[in-house]
Amino acid sequence: MPTSPSTAPAWTKAAWFKPAVIAVGAVVVLGILVLLAKWLRSTEAVSSFIATYPGYASQPAGTPVGLPVWLNWSHFLNMFFIVLIIRSGLQVRYTTRPQGYWKRNNKGLIKTKGQPKKISLDLWFHLSLDALWVLNGLIYWILLFSTGQWKRVIPTSWDVFPHAVSVAIQYASLNWPLENGWTNYNALQLLFYFITSFIAAPLAILTGLRMSGAWPSKAPRLNKAYPIELARSVHFPVAIYFVAFVIVHVTLVLTTGVLRNLNHIFAANDGEGWLGFGFFAAAVVVIVAAWFLARPLFLRPIASLMGSVTRN
Repeated sequence: MPTSPSTAPAWTKAAWFKPAVIAVGAVVVLGILVLLAKWLRSTEAVSSFIATYPGYASQPAGTPVGLPVWLNWSHFLNMFFIVLIIRSGLQVRYTTRPQGYWKRNNKGLIKTKGQPKKISLDLWFHLSLDALWVLNGLIYWILLFSTGQWKRVIPTSWDVFPHAVSVAIQYASLNWPLENGWTNYNALQLLFYFITSFIAAPLAILTGLRMSGAWPSKAPRLNKAYPIELARSVHFPVAIYFVAFVIVHVTLVLTTGVLRNLNHIFAANDGEGWLGFGFFAAAVVVIVAAWFLARPLFLRPIASLMGSVTRN
């Protein structure tokens, strides 16, 4: 029998209302920002400011030109791990009845001391991805500083800030700055690449480590100085930052000369051919396949190499 309007579940009437209000509010705010930025650019002062600071900060002498192949691989692995880390992290946060559990033992590939603790298969997958992501990051840092590529992603001049303001106004006005990432990232990109690599990533690692079973439980002074509640309050916002960064980053890659950008990121060249797009398409296929294969059916055999896997 059909449910009468007076007895219909509340979610059928109002569940869509809050998201709709948020979406409409976001569109209105974005519209106001665009109009404000366009008005600012029409003023003589801001127009002169943008002419003085077009968007590219000063670079130190010897800054390398172009992106090497190792950076292409590091970018792909980072993209691969980040997507799966976000997926598994959301599963850990919102799954109430895990479909499997993992417990360390000394019969697998990894032998350690201490009383093993049982964790969900989702958490095991999340922590394993974290370890691989950290390893990739350490290799990235080593190569970054040993090849001089750090000069492209670490601000070395105070003029990066007025240039970044200029770029923000240009983006907001929908009259975007000219892109030349092969030789020099714009100042706003530079700041966010620096924040992501050297602030957000270490925060994710330090807070994730505090929340993991690897953290020493019998260290009262250390745990008092760095309470787990603090780690939890920072870890999730950092994850949201990474999601937002990925969305904005991908949007700009696809809307500011997609073929050239993909060649930079995936094919280590500054051309406008389709090679980078081909590598990007292959990367997307691999990531989508991993997303759907990251299920207990396929995770259990891998997890069993490092411990015992049970259903409860």
